[in-house]
Amino acid sequence: MEVKEIKGRILKNGLGWRLGWHPEADTYRGLVGGEDWAFELTEEEWQDFCRLLGQLGETMSQMAGELMEEERITCQVESDRLWLEAEGFPHAYELRLILNSGRRCEGNWSADAVGELVAVAPMLAVF
Repeated sequence: MEVKEIKGRILKNGLGWRLGWHPEADTYRGLVGGEDWAFELTEEEWQDFCRLLGQLGETMSQMAGELMEEERITCQVESDRLWLEAEGFPHAYELRLILNSGRRCEGNWSADAVGELVAVAPMLAVF
């Protein structure tokens, strides 16, 4: 994982994912992105993203003990602002994000990126 801080902006990135925070921004303080896409989030959208990502990660971990090794699963969580979907195996799944408010953005992360992205989620509040 790489962390950059430039003029009060923080950008964390790893293989196939990017997360950013700019506390001084007027409207869009958060940033989510993948290998070749990114979009900004309001503070409220950012908070929902962090909370829902944590919930999905925990649910997928819990499902590992409930499924046979070859079984795939799809889990969805949402708020008024955004929707997240995990699809795959409990230990290796893809993640999809759709922004429900105003801008209607969509993004996704490969299974290779999701493990690290979810692991970073508890540290997002540090931004």
